[in-house]
Amino acid sequence: MVEFAAHLVVSAALLLVVAYAIRGIEVDGALAALFGALVLGLANAFVRPVLVVLSLPITVLTLGLFLIVVNAFMLKLAAALVPGFRIDSFLPAVWGALFLSLLNLLVAHVTGPGWAL
Repeated sequence: MVEFAAHLVVSAALLLVVAYAIRGIEVDGALAALFGALVLGLANAFVRPVLVVLSLPITVLTLGLFLIVVNAFMLKLAAALVPGFRIDSFLPAVWGALFLSLLNLLVAHVTGPGWAL
């Protein structure tokens, strides 16, 4: 339970960093970021696998780059469901998904192999 809470807090902090860095993404404080991180995690756990399977042909054709679009859609979905978390259009969602992926990669590298986000 402590590990889940730590993941949630780190993900919320990264979401706040993304909102600060990417124009077109807004998060109205820590509570919205926490709920955004929770909904994004749930969307990644339940919706993303279905989209990855359905988009497999185009993902293969684009050599995996279409997964960035899938990640952007997950971010837009979380923003649509969480009050206080807004994304203006799809392009900020794409940049936000890329930046969030890089930040998650950095956190996973810093925290070591046993603690991935």
